Amino acid sequence: MDSIVVLVVVRQTVPVDHGYDEREQTAEPRTEPAAVPPRAPAAGGGDDASDGRVVDPGALPEGRVPRVLRSAVRGPLVHWPVTLLTFVAFAAYLTLSLARWYRWENPSWDNAIFEQAVAGYARLGAPIVPIKGPDFNQLGDHFSPLLVVLAPFYRLFPSPVTLLVAQCVLVAVSIVPITLVARRLLGAWPGLAVGFAYAFAWGIQSAVDVQFHEYSLAVPILAFGMAAFLTERWRASAIWVVLLLGVKEDLGLTVAAFGVVLWLRGQRRLGAVVAATGTVGFVLVLTVIIPFFNPQGRYDYWGKLSEDGSAASSGSTVSGLLDTFAGLLTPAVKIETLVMLVVITALVALRSPLALVAVPTLVWRFAGSTVFYWGTTWHYSVILMPILFAAAIDGIVRLRASRFELLRTYARLAPVAMAVVAAVLVTQFPLRDLWSPATYERSDRIASAERAVAAVPAGASVASDRGLIVQLATDREVYWISTDPSVRPDYVVVDRLSWGGNAPVDVEQYAERAYPGTTYSVVFDEDGYVIVERTAG
Repeated sequence: MDSIVVLVVVRQTVPVDHGYDEREQTAEPRTEPAAVPPRAPAAGGGDDASDGRVVDPGALPEGRVPRVLRSAVRGPLVHWPVTLLTFVAFAAYLTLSLARWYRWENPSWDNAIFEQAVAGYARLGAPIVPIKGPDFNQLGDHFSPLLVVLAPFYRLFPSPVTLLVAQCVLVAVSIVPITLVARRLLGAWPGLAVGFAYAFAWGIQSAVDVQFHEYSLAVPILAFGMAAFLTERWRASAIWVVLLLGVKEDLGLTVAAFGVVLWLRGQRRLGAVVAATGTVGFVLVLTVIIPFFNPQGRYDYWGKLSEDGSAASSGSTVSGLLDTFAGLLTPAVKIETLVMLVVITALVALRSPLALVAVPTLVWRFAGSTVFYWGTTWHYSVILMPILFAAAIDGIVRLRASRFELLRTYARLAPVAMAVVAAVLVTQFPLRDLWSPATYERSDRIASAERAVAAVPAGASVASDRGLIVQLATDREVYWISTDPSVRPDYVVVDRLSWGGNAPVDVEQYAERAYPGTTYSVVFDEDGYVIVERTAG
């Protein structure tokens, strides 16, 4: 049903070919003179169904069948390869994500943070995230107001799994516009090959594997925006891309870069407006909006940029610039990431100016001192996937028009090369785990973990480390274990085996030092999970 709805939206917003040939989509057929019965529009938009194509349900009388219903039936039938690809990819994403959940493996605290924020919206309140601190508003951490679109679903299904499913749906939805526009511009099967390469790109796999992140909201927005750009629907593409300002604060630079690309494409006024909107939005969010909601009146992540000096300037201006450039490309993992990004598009993305839209994200990631920013794991590359694959589609179109036969030949081979690369890389990235029996096995500790969670009553306040923080977040007021000392959590939960360092031996003493004036006693100790309850203070 998700693919059906998306295909209806695409038919209304993106002019697409039905994938049977490479001709341009024609306009609505004009009515013939009264003496000649009007022709029923066929699936191609202007040919009769008698040529062997799928019969168009739209041939029924206009007044008897609503147009949306006709589109809902026609879209998935005509574009059945896209529908099938989308469902298969969605099933793979969901299986990977839920298998990690089934194993109780929490890669980070992100899913719990976003669940608290979405739960706040679902209660028609502010997105308060106690994990970040008492009464901490999520808008003072990262500017992601578009999380509100998930609130109705969370209201119906209040669970961490709701966010996992939502992320898989959002990413799968993005397959539709990318594949449809590829089929329109490149032909049915070459376009489907590009869609396959996109659906199973390593950046998408890595994101789905590490639970929910707000970047998943940007993926369909970028996909629809890039598809609109490729079909020269300039205003629609601008509207889509500007929505990124509500996903995360750094994406203002992406919006600005897209404005530059519009300007280069000849859309001078629109490009200037979009670039200015992205730049102003970026500055406003980081210097005014986030500090307004932040309890310290600041943006907390400035220190993530070059705090180890890897991309910081020093000395003279010239040497400083050289140091900065060198820092952007060292250590070698950054170059490896760049290579992986161009390889998945068989290098053709470099032929399109759309590739420039990816530059801001790469610059801030490589300028940062956080190691996770640099590589191919985690969710940081997922927003680059729609951009680079749209650039690849544009690059192939440009190469096909080259005056050099070698480039035209390469353009014809590129979609197949992209699909082959994607298939090979699946064996090196998270989706490979779907074939491993261990993916679906639970450790012996799970039963103890379930009993540990049950030992903390619903509604209680609890400070936790990473071990069980996601599982505790739904029904309890959860804080990070090193939260503000003024907090007096009812319970403190420690997973000694996932602590990541020297785990506290005496958890009672640890809790009493972390929260002065309190007294705690152990109420659960099993398989490395220790829970202490506040008895005084």
